[in-house]
Amino acid sequence: MSARTSALDSVVFGVDVQSGDVRGDAPSYALVVLEASEDGEGYDVERDVVTLRKLRRRIASEEPGIVATDNMYELAADKDALVHFLGELPAGTKLVQVTGAEQPEPLSRVAKRHGVPYGKQPMQEAEAAARLAAANVGVEVSAFTDETTVKVSRGRSTGKGGWSEDRYTRRIHGSVKARTREVESELDDAGLEYEREVTEKYGGFSQALFHVEGRPQDIPVSRHRSGDVRVEIERERRDGIEFEPLAKRRDHVVVGVDPGTTTAVAIVGLDGTVLDVLSTRTADTAAVIEWIVERGRPIVVAADVTPMPNTVEKIRRSFDAAGWIPDSDLPVDEKQHRTRSEGYENDHERDALAAALFAFDDHEDQFERVARKTPPRYDSGEVTARVVAGDESVEAVVEDLTADEDGGDGDDDTEHVERELSAEEKRIKTLERQVDRLQEHVDDLEETVAEKDDRIAELEGELEESRREERRDARERRTVSRLKRRNDALEREVDDREDRIDELEGKLDRLKELWKLDHSNFADVEETKQGLVPVKPVDEFTRAAIDDAHDAYGLASDDVVFLRDAAGAGRSTAEKLAAFEPRVVLVGDGGLSDAADAVLFEHEIPVGPADDVAMQEVDELAVARESDVDAVVDDWHDRAAARRKEQKAEQLDQLISEHRAEQKKEQRRS
Repeated sequence: MSARTSALDSVVFGVDVQSGDVRGDAPSYALVVLEASEDGEGYDVERDVVTLRKLRRRIASEEPGIVATDNMYELAADKDALVHFLGELPAGTKLVQVTGAEQPEPLSRVAKRHGVPYGKQPMQEAEAAARLAAANVGVEVSAFTDETTVKVSRGRSTGKGGWSEDRYTRRIHGSVKARTREVESELDDAGLEYEREVTEKYGGFSQALFHVEGRPQDIPVSRHRSGDVRVEIERERRDGIEFEPLAKRRDHVVVGVDPGTTTAVAIVGLDGTVLDVLSTRTADTAAVIEWIVERGRPIVVAADVTPMPNTVEKIRRSFDAAGWIPDSDLPVDEKQHRTRSEGYENDHERDALAAALFAFDDHEDQFERVARKTPPRYDSGEVTARVVAGDESVEAVVEDLTADEDGGDGDDDTEHVERELSAEEKRIKTLERQVDRLQEHVDDLEETVAEKDDRIAELEGELEESRREERRDARERRTVSRLKRRNDALEREVDDREDRIDELEGKLDRLKELWKLDHSNFADVEETKQGLVPVKPVDEFTRAAIDDAHDAYGLASDDVVFLRDAAGAGRSTAEKLAAFEPRVVLVGDGGLSDAADAVLFEHEIPVGPADDVAMQEVDELAVARESDVDAVVDDWHDRAAARRKEQKAEQLDQLISEHRAEQKKEQRRS
């Protein structure tokens, strides 16, 4: 039975080099496009000669199901270029090499085997490749797995946003996080399995990676970039180039059947592994045969009873397989013991499974012997099938296969099927490809390291020279900076001195005017300022305030002194002020203490309220009318005269009192 399907319904591109070489000058290609005709019989054929660039444009725009060639390296110069070419193919387009996998056959042999017209002209070879691929002949060339990475990241750099940098960064990361949640929701709705990795940053995510079990066309997310967010989609790359037969090869198997109202079938591989078990009440013999076809090619069909039931015999003949029955009906306890480590749901499945496993036990030595004698280049399953079912010797089968290879250009009605590698062989080839790739990478890295070492040595020399220059420049900059700082300090000092000079000059001018007022015998005193007297304010009646006033504008004899706050002064403070012999002391807020008032009275320094004198302040100083000051002085003298009389009267009363007290003491003594 053939394992191939009918011709494909999708568009197929057949490609062959027309002229040039992909490794040299720009090549041209013979292109044959096959598309199923409207009546469903045959194909509509288009032939053209195109450049590589036009071929890629047509593949991108028309998205054929298959791009077929007899040699994949006619489309790419090397492995890296081939991977790049595969990555550019539309999601639904396959690259198919119709001549086989790593050891391809001549296109003429493959075409003849499958009855496809062949000619040596490039256009004829392109058409042969297209028709073979349409008949599901060849292997798919793949560099990518069925896993896809969806990357959600920032669409722009956060950069330096000035005063708004934090808000700008938070907005971008928040947008990435929101889009990540949308992608996650879309993948969940599509029922796709995935793993998520996120990089959390201020305000949200800077990046999110989704490793999705599926191809790009299966994922409901498209790549785009808009504003703050960018979405990229990339398929996971394999370690190397891999080949997948278009026609899925079915392994050779041993089949056990238990017929009846409930029919059970068990499939066992040539290594004794149970592959599948079925039990059904509704399927007829044809449906059972179809189920077996989907799972393998039977070498042996077995039953658990003797003789072989008609239904089992019918299934055996349909596959032209060898039959197996026990010497007598298998006992239940033996069937239970043989199937104890396998899983089954009912007695019918157990009986079918026991038949297959006992048949395998009888043929196991034969299977191993055939596998040992079969050369690696041949399919051991095919050889085993001919030995077991056809009663041929291994040597005869191998000789026949060898003769077929030697006479490959002759008539060949058998279908060439790529031998499926064992798990160990697949692993070995994968590791070999990985080792080759890693070795190439190591060589590249070693070459890069050598180049970088040379560059590092060169840069170290330049760096040392730059450091010397930098040290010289640094010394010069430090000297210049030191001198500049010294210059700036001197300039500030000059500015401060000039400001101080301006301030003192203004103050000097004001003091001159006041001095002229104080010495009114000078003829140059303005008429408008005649009749005024300078007043020297003292903020507080304290020794420190008196010293500050004296330092600021000098206190001298016959000055008019204005105490802004006269409260709290003692004798020593009053004596300090009295030492300057002021003309009069004008008292502002607060009142003089009795002690201070007594000191000033003793020194005959007039004291009066400041409210009685109309003053006008000029900077730190003030001026008052001479007449107001004289009035205060005159008033003090009047009050002082009265005060002296009171003091004398008090003294006289005290003397009289003391005299009377002395007389009383003398009278008491006598």
